[in-house]
Amino acid sequence: LKYRYPNICNSSYIGRNVRIMNSSNICMEDNTNINSGSVIINPNARFILKKGSGAAHCLTVSTGNHMSIPGLLMKQVTQKVKEKYDVNNEYNKDVIVEEDVWIASNVTLLSGVIIGRGAEVGAGSVVRKSTPPYSLVIGNPAKIVGFRFTPEEIIEHEKALYDEKDRIPFETLQKNYEKYFLNRIKEIKQFTKL
Repeated sequence: LKYRYPNICNSSYIGRNVRIMNSSNICMEDNTNINSGSVIINPNARFILKKGSGAAHCLTVSTGNHMSIPGLLMKQVTQKVKEKYDVNNEYNKDVIVEEDVWIASNVTLLSGVIIGRGAEVGAGSVVRKSTPPYSLVIGNPAKIVGFRFTPEEIIEHEKALYDEKDRIPFETLQKNYEKYFLNRIKEIKQFTKL
């Protein structure tokens, strides 16, 4: 079953029983999908799914956070109260999924997160922090456990897909690979141990 919203390309697909709180705050570029059972909680910030990316069943996206105000119960902090106190809009931030990303089933993406181009997010992950391009991310809270390709393979992959000016520089790829993977091998092995 396909639904059409103003900011969703015709080549995109939204599955059955997908709930989108604010249809004006969702953008789905070419060849994207959100499968059935997903919930997009986006009253005051956007969820952006860029070209060639997709999400399996039961994705949850929350572009906002709860606000605690001394002297008020949580239920008393209504939207009107948030607007009064959240003058810098700290509690509502866009969630962006860059191009060529795969999100497995039952993933949660929280306010302000950017999933880097080419990344994969493992089933059941809760992503609270942004992820670098081409990273493999799993867990709750989600952690980087590897990369889809080596920096050299990413260069070849991007040559086939992007104009030179749009490719990620090798230095950036190498830096991320070392910082998030090579320098953390022991920690990653411990985290992924069954």
